Amino acid sequence: MWYWTKVLFLVLVGAVVVWLAYEFITFPNIGKLRTENPATSSMIEFRISEARAEGKEPRKYMVWQPIEQISPNLQKAVLAGEDSHFFEHHGFDWDAINKAWEEAQKEGEKEAKEEGDFDPNDWIPPMPSFKRGASTITQQLAKNLYLSEERSFFRKGREAAITYFLERNLNKRRILEIYLNVIEWGDGVYGAEAASRVYFNKSASQLSPSEAAYLSAMIPSPLNVFNPAKNKKRVVRRQKVILKGMNYIKLAY
Repeated sequence: MWYWTKVLFLVLVGAVVVWLAYEFITFPNIGKLRTENPATSSMIEFRISEARAEGKEPRKYMVWQPIEQISPNLQKAVLAGEDSHFFEHHGFDWDAINKAWEEAQKEGEKEAKEEGDFDPNDWIPPMPSFKRGASTITQQLAKNLYLSEERSFFRKGREAAITYFLERNLNKRRILEIYLNVIEWGDGVYGAEAASRVYFNKSASQLSPSEAAYLSAMIPSPLNVFNPAKNKKRVVRRQKVILKGMNYIKLAY
């Protein structure tokens, strides 16, 4: 019995060592982002492969702009819409995570009651989806730059590790600069400059508060839920909320 317990223990230790070695070898070199601008991202490559799989010609419109050439209006709008505590946290907004957990519990309880499957004496709340309200800009950047679209605890753990090292290696200004240049803003549209030219026929440096809020409103789902071609009213409603929130954002560089 002791022999097999020892064998099992050694197998588990070996598996952990192999996993750690894999993580170390494949972990991205985040330090180079201090001086190098990423030309692509995991998200962009996923969209390209997705288009090819559907027999379509991949689209990629991306024009890098230093943060000095991106309107402060857009910077404030994005922070108001995505991460109002950006300058206060170190990559993780624990208050937002707790809120997302509580909302997920309520949603799960509501669904269980509707399905007639709710027992208060034997109720295990679902894990929160973290679709909105929990992921900081740094976490979103970690996912967009380096991770796949799969939803798993493994991917979430890697996202947490990358988020930690992004905050450790880069200052807030640089994190926001990269984020604004790589995020998706439509079919094949990536980054603030490309989005500004596509939607307003002007440079990102010239965006008004209203235009900036409009672009920020699209970020959570630019292809579907907040795609102005499909749901313009939703975009406009979110735009109005973001416009108000911009008044409370200060760029603390």
